[in-house]
Amino acid sequence: MKKIERSQQFVQQHLALFRCPICQVPMQAVRSNSFICEQQHSIDFNKHGFLYFLQKAASSEYDQSMLSARRKLLSAGLFQPIVEQIQQQLPVQSQTILDVGCGEGTPLVELERIRADRDTAIGFDISKDGINLATQLATDAFFCVADLRRLPFMDQSFDSVIEIFSPSDYGEFKRVLKPGGRLLKVIPNAEYLVELRHLLYPSGAHAEYDNTNVIELFKQHYPNTMVRNVNYQFGIPTELREAMVLMTPLHWGKGARELTKSQLQQLTKVTVNVTLLCAIND
Repeated sequence: MKKIERSQQFVQQHLALFRCPICQVPMQAVRSNSFICEQQHSIDFNKHGFLYFLQKAASSEYDQSMLSARRKLLSAGLFQPIVEQIQQQLPVQSQTILDVGCGEGTPLVELERIRADRDTAIGFDISKDGINLATQLATDAFFCVADLRRLPFMDQSFDSVIEIFSPSDYGEFKRVLKPGGRLLKVIPNAEYLVELRHLLYPSGAHAEYDNTNVIELFKQHYPNTMVRNVNYQFGIPTELREAMVLMTPLHWGKGARELTKSQLQQLTKVTVNVTLLCAIND
């Protein structure tokens, strides 16, 4: 089955999840190459098999080269323990899962594999390059380009919302989550990729990171937040050291130095130290 046919089939089978990004009424049907709402607004499936829900073009610094580098590292297991920890917080029974800011899609597809393909999974990102890459993965998950602030999904339509290093819109999350649904947010701690950070920034603002404000804001919305730390070392394969630099926004920050071959050789491992915030939707 072609990618576009697979996407059309997914949407047809899960019409109740989607709402029109223009008028917010339910989507009604797939007709030919278009997804049509009750007010007859239509969105076309593109040749890569995904839907573009944005009303105007959006730019993203997360381009194909950066996201391709990220895929190489994630495929090598960089985020594997994080995905496993997310899995441990999800119920055993099948879930309808939304991955916010899914990037190139590897974490969602890995979660889907761990959970034996028993869920209905949707990933979205504002980066068209990321979604192009995501649709190349062998998966039953559906990917689309969408706006975090104006989600094209119906109220109370998801059992779980996950986000790994993504911005948040807690109003939208509360709207699309079912009562009792789970929000799982992963944020970097001060020691996240500290080896790379110190190579790129021997001194200066980017050499350190503080996530206190992010955690406090999450707890304002969800006072009964459960907090878990995930901390491990990841050995970087020699052939992926350059990709390790390219996969993060760290390398384009003000004052970042361009690493020499000798400096890259020092990058044999990185610390992955993150906080997983877990909350139940009221």
